[in-house]
Parts: sequence; C-alpha cells; structure tokens
Amino acid sequence: MAGVIGKAQEQVAQALEAATAALSLGAPADAVYVDEATGDDKDGDGSQAKPFKTVAGAYIARSSDAINVHVRQAPAEGQTEGSWAAATASAKKKAAKLLQTHKNKLAKQEELRKREEAEGEARRAAEAKKLEEAKAIVLEEPTTEATRIKIRQATEQRGKRVRVFGWVHRLRQQGGMTFVILRDGSGYLQCVLSGRLSQTYDALTLTLESTIQITGVINQLPEGKTAPENHELTADWFAVVGKAPGGDDAFLNQVNEDADPSQLADARHLVIRGENASAILKVRAALLQSFRQSYANLGLLEVTPPCMVQTQVEGGATLFAFDYYGEQAYLTQSSQLYLETCLPSLGDVFCVQESFRAEKSHTRRHLSEYTHVEAELAFLTFKDLLEHIEELICQTIDRVLADPKIKELIDHLWAGKGKFEPPSRPFMRMDYRDAIKWLNDHNITRPDDNGVEGPHVVGDDIAEAAERKMTDTIGRPIFLINFPKDIKSFYMSRVPGDEEYTESVDLLMPNVGEIVGGSMRISDLDELLAAYKREGIDPEPYYWFTDQRKYGTSPHGGYGLGLERLLAWLLNRYTVRECSLYPRWTGRCTP
Repeated sequence: MAGVIGKAQEQVAQALEAATAALSLGAPADAVYVDEATGDDKDGDGSQAKPFKTVAGAYIARSSDAINVHVRQAPAEGQTEGSWAAATASAKKKAAKLLQTHKNKLAKQEELRKREEAEGEARRAAEAKKLEEAKAIVLEEPTTEATRIKIRQATEQRGKRVRVFGWVHRLRQQGGMTFVILRDGSGYLQCVLSGRLSQTYDALTLTLESTIQITGVINQLPEGKTAPENHELTADWFAVVGKAPGGDDAFLNQVNEDADPSQLADARHLVIRGENASAILKVRAALLQSFRQSYANLGLLEVTPPCMVQTQVEGGATLFAFDYYGEQAYLTQSSQLYLETCLPSLGDVFCVQESFRAEKSHTRRHLSEYTHVEAELAFLTFKDLLEHIEELICQTIDRVLADPKIKELIDHLWAGKGKFEPPSRPFMRMDYRDAIKWLNDHNITRPDDNGVEGPHVVGDDIAEAAERKMTDTIGRPIFLINFPKDIKSFYMSRVPGDEEYTESVDLLMPNVGEIVGGSMRISDLDELLAAYKREGIDPEPYYWFTDQRKYGTSPHGGYGLGLERLLAWLLNRYTVRECSLYPRWTGRCTP
C-alpha cells in the first residue's frame, strides 16, 4: 500500500511541476500548443515538446475548435526563445473554417464509403445469385462431328467444325460474351463463347491457365479485327478439363514480370508458359534442328558420348566430382576427347551434349550446365577449321531465319530493340597479339594482382569485360586466333614456326562475347606425352585418348559451341539464363 501511495504522490508532483513550467512560460496547463517554426501537424501531439504547426492542425487533431490553443511568439530582442500566448481571434476563426471543411470532407468520405459498401454488398449478392442460377445451365454437346486438331492446324481447318484442347492464356468478358485466347504449345487461338455458353457457371468462373476443351467452327476475321493467325473459333460447346485457382493463388499472383528474379527462378515451371519464354524455347528447338541439318550437309555424323567420365579436359578446378561405385568420377566438361576417338571409324563427327563446369561464376553468360554443340574433324588445316565454323554458323542461322514462323518469334523477341542482323562473311580474323595492341590503343585496361589498372601485356588471358568491349566496339563476329600456349589447354597444337602460340580460336559475337572455342589438336605422340608431363597430368587414365596418336595419327581439329550463348546473341537476351529450359548456375539447382 505504501508503494502505491508513493507512486501516486510522484505522479501528482510531476503534474504540478509541468503545470508550474507551463505557467512560468505564460500558458495554462490545459493549453494545446502550436509552434509555426518547429511544430508538426502530422506527428505533433500538442504538448510543448511536440507542438502542432498550425491552429487548424490543432483543431483537426482534436476534432474541435473549443480548445485552448497557445501559440509560441517570436522571441523578444535579446531572448533565444519566445513565450506562449493565446491564439488570436482571427487565427481561431480561420482555423474553425478549415476544421469545418475537414469535417465536411470526412462526412462525404464516410457517406461514399457506406454507399460503396452497400453497392458492393448488392453487387456481390447479385453476382452470387447469378452464379447460383448459372449452375442450373447445362450444356449439351452437339452431335455434329468435330475433328480433333492442334491449334497449329487451325488455318487448314477453317470453315469446319473442330475440337480443340488447351490452356486459357488470356481471358476477358465483354458485352455478354467471353473471349478466350487458347494455348496448346503449337499456337494460340481466339475462341468466342456467347449466349448460353457465356452464362454457365464454368464460363463465369473461368480462370487463367485452366484447361478446357472447346468445339466450334473456325472462321477468318473480317477486315479491321485482329486475333492470332487472323481467325477465331465461334464455340458451340465447351467444358472445363481442369480449373486453375483464382484469388491469392491465381496464376498472375505467382508469376509477373516485376517479381524478384529468385522468385521467378523458383517458378520457372510457370514462367515458361509466358509468350517470351516459350518463344525462346521454340527458337532453341529450331536452332538445334538447323544445326543437325547443317552437319548433315557438311558430312558430319552425330554421336552420343558419355556424361560420366574419369578424365578432365578444361582443368580440374571446374570439375563436378562424385563417387562412382567407389571410384572418383566427374560430370563431363567437354566431349572432345571421345569425339576424337571416333574419327578413325566414323569420320568427322559431332554431338549435342550437356557439359558441366563447376566454376563459381555469376556472370550473365555463365551456366553450371549448358548445351554443348561439339565437333571434331580429321585431315584438315587450321584455315579449314575456321572456314568450317564460319560455314556452320552462317548456314544454320540462315536456315532458321528462312522459316517464317521462327522469324516471327525472333522479331517478337527483338521488339523495341531493333532487329537481328545475320552475320556477313568473311568473319574478321584477329591475332591474339593484335588484340592486345587494339585494347591498349583504345585505353581498355586490366587490373594487376593488386587490383591496379594498367595496360594489357602479351601473355594475359584477356578478361571477359575487355574482350566484350572490344567485340561490341568492332560490331561484327571476330575469330580471335593464336593464343599463347601457357593460357590454353594441353592438347592444342603449336603454330608452325611460332611454337609459343597455339592454333586456337575463340569466336566472339557482339553483345555476348565468346560463343565458340576451338583449336587444332596435337597429333604427334611424343608431343602429347610431353604435354601431359608439363601439365602434371597422369597419362594412364588417358590411354584410350593417347592411342589415337599411336594407331594411325592424323592432323585434326575441333571446337565447342555454347548453344545458350548463341541464342542470347540471336535473340538479344541479356543473360544466357533465359535461354535454358531450367538453368543451373552457382547455387541454383531447382526446380
């Protein structure tokens, strides 16, 4: 009890102290304070420590003009702080008018809220009634025969009754009709539900990404109307196959272009349903098909090397290792060594295979798993190899562009960014040493081991940024050739008469950089054994590769092309991650 009395006495003392302080400043204890210099109508509370800024602000905060407002006066000469004085009659009159205006505004807002709430309730009730009544509408499928088609076949089926299955890609209801853009992967088709069809429960509750089957007749659109392929299906019956959720789980709440990149990566399985993502994957398929046709034209045979290996090609630091029945094994970095073994029996060969690199790189052109288009060719020169790569690229790209539907997809992906220009021949040839000179002549520097920027020197492994800046400035494909042996792989042959350099090539493309790496291969047995020793490689696991020089060697060369990088160049994509079905990069292996 003594504690409670003590606390009460302390509170009384504090109140008397505050009142005394207020009176000493010339203002009563029940005053609401306003300081036009330091006050704040939003965050103030009317105390001397946190005054309001205006009398109107005080009235509005208290919702009354019957309060005792005191305003801090300007300090008198020689004083640092002004005293408090009652607000003037004119200030209170003006503030009272503003308070009334504020109250009127609040009253109107409340009236509007109640009206909208009532209207909303009425609307919801009407919608609920409409939906309930819609459940009673049962559609009977017409008995007229309908040909089941894919959307890609729609043009040739105009005027006929057809049945189509697909996903609701777009949806709108207008004028008592429901317009659906249907997608089945082969194309897009506008479908129109009218009359009883648009009044059913399924039509009124249809959601994006629901699957439906629909029957009707496909007709060409009249002049002035637009739709995919310039036709639409006038439906006479439809049924929902699988309804996608609405509300918080609706498709557009899961995937939208403004979402965080990591969220989009997690939802990649949904992202690929979008027009851009699916267009990229369709062009990718066409590009692979075109590569295979080019290789057939050039006389190369496709083979399928293993992905699980026990040898390295591009250095041990980038290997993904795993236990293989108690032995050390790796995911392949390249199929090159296996392709070389095929030359004596199958002739020139190629493969389209996944390769894996464990380098922890987060650049926009690196993936941990990528599609590697590789080839090896026998009995050719370095000049022949460059001409082969040039022919392969140009022939493949020209064929892709010649397909009107694929060209339309490419143009769509370039929309607003210009248009794709196919490369002209011949590609520029630039010696590595000339590239070093070009970089220095154009003041493109490199950091040394201490991070200090300086000129490039012969022997540098030219950094990606510098290489790309050079390529973008020149603005055309570049065969960068003859790299120093110390920065290239052990199996690359030397330039005859210039043994410190290799018969090697990187093909550089504007906006992307390197898309192809290749070289002539060492064909001499003793030279290959010396290369193993120099690099500290145990030759024993490579016995099958070494035998290619022992049992009838040949001059030969080859290359590897990164499909995603080529696509990024072709489709003007910022990152190669957009060019893979399910991209894998450092820290990302889902979904």
